[in-house]
Amino acid sequence: MAHAELDAAIDRLADTSPVDELMLRRLKKRRLVLRDQVARLELALDPKEPA
Repeated sequence: MAHAELDAAIDRLADTSPVDELMLRRLKKRRLVLRDQVARLELALDPKEPA
């Protein structure tokens, strides 16, 4: 949910004029951090080797 909220916030911010580049970069960085956290959690829940 947080990732989707960040996507929406980034889209809204990109549509405003003038664009706040610093805020846009910060939001994108937070979105990447969340994506990495989700990927780590998915790997922890789904082991590569069969049981």
